[in-house]
Amino acid sequence: MPPASAPLPNDIDVLIVGAGLSGIGMACRLKMACPDRAFHLVETRDRMGGTWDLFRYPGIRSDSDMYTLGYPFRPWPKDEPIGEGPEIRRYVEETARDYGVDEKITYGATVTDAAWDSSTQKWTVTLTHQGAQTRLTCRFLIACAGYYDYDEGYTPTFEGTESFKGQIIHPQHWPEALELDGRRPVVIGSGATAVTLVPALVEKGAHVTMLQRSPSYVVAMPKTDVFARRVRKLLPEGAARQVIRWRSILIGIAQYAFARKAPALAKKHLTEAAAEQLGNDAEAVRHFVPDYNVWDQRVCLDPDGKLFKAIKSRCARMVTGQIDHFDEDGLVLVDGRHLDTDLVITATGLNIRIFGGIRFTVDDDDVSIPDRLIYKGMMVEGLPNFGFCFGYTNASWTLKADLSARHLCRILKVMATSGRTVATPVYGEASRETVPLIDFSSGYITRAADIMPKQGTRAPWRVHQNYLVDLAGYRLGKVEDGTLAFKAPPARAETS
Repeated sequence: MPPASAPLPNDIDVLIVGAGLSGIGMACRLKMACPDRAFHLVETRDRMGGTWDLFRYPGIRSDSDMYTLGYPFRPWPKDEPIGEGPEIRRYVEETARDYGVDEKITYGATVTDAAWDSSTQKWTVTLTHQGAQTRLTCRFLIACAGYYDYDEGYTPTFEGTESFKGQIIHPQHWPEALELDGRRPVVIGSGATAVTLVPALVEKGAHVTMLQRSPSYVVAMPKTDVFARRVRKLLPEGAARQVIRWRSILIGIAQYAFARKAPALAKKHLTEAAAEQLGNDAEAVRHFVPDYNVWDQRVCLDPDGKLFKAIKSRCARMVTGQIDHFDEDGLVLVDGRHLDTDLVITATGLNIRIFGGIRFTVDDDDVSIPDRLIYKGMMVEGLPNFGFCFGYTNASWTLKADLSARHLCRILKVMATSGRTVATPVYGEASRETVPLIDFSSGYITRAADIMPKQGTRAPWRVHQNYLVDLAGYRLGKVEDGTLAFKAPPARAETS
């Protein structure tokens, strides 16, 4: 049964768009740090959870450890660092309930437009809700809507699909009653979704072919964290959780730094580890040797080495090549090979959608997001009283999203104590050198280059991909830094 949906307010201090991992975290931080601020959440779907409610394909799980993907104020309680989709959604639900934010969510409400009026110092937000268009006003707007389009995943155009007699499925829209036992599906893709799907389909009785255009780095990791289990036996629960979390953070930072400083050595290490998992089968190993450096794209985790085990047992196989066309019975590759199948799963990626696709205007002027710079990774140049939560590309999403949430709370507290009501990042330098927001070569990032905002070349317009740097900057840095411009409330008209 869907949860109860709160009625939409007419006017609110803070409106949060999205009730997934980031939105619930933002709401909890507001509840703790700014108890005097009235807030509300709107969510397009009929349940909270975001990604962890949307994706229902077999094996859906986190692609980073839950000690850092979970909330620092409510640490992940298990010894298994990789969380399965349903249990992550339950974790989000339980957190919302524990902090009393579950009663402040309106479901089935999609924000389409946000218009800032400087005379009233408010956003007028347009939504579709229960089939009708409605509006509300808020003093501060925060987008926690993730980074991709929930309506459609990315599927390349393949010649001949109309002649294919089998099924073509994107993991973003997984059929609930799909029968897999005895089938021979082809999974197209080499990223986290494909790495997750293949062993899960094998467990359901399928013999799977994973077809990749080019290899990715895949790293096997134990399902159970022995260190976490031992620490919990030795230390009080609160202290143990902090030790476990900080160990994961520091290991992640160290591994990334090593990969960037010594790319050849990092590549050698990961490919040798993959070879060991595959029993040094040279034919299988070649499918795990990418032509790019480690962390040019995300590294895929393989809990308990299930993908490697499936390949080693011959229950799954890897094929590297490009699709030429579909025919009635499967796929024909450019090199002439034919893959027989009646089920094709296109784990081919996502479509980027920034800030939930909201159209912004400021005093009736359209705002072109791709022409704007990002301020401290959480606000947008020239957008008053607007913030967002966006995670790291080289670490857990929540690490950065939670830092952003806490710093946005700091801004709101400074505004409250100083009596000022508007905060706007202003780029005041004469020169304007910009670089892409995300330095990644993954397809879903490069496809979205024209719709994403930019970053500058130095602080506070530079977006860091380092938790320790951000933590120091947000904790020790001044809110009133000379770049974030504050304004007082509008003058009231005198009455005679």
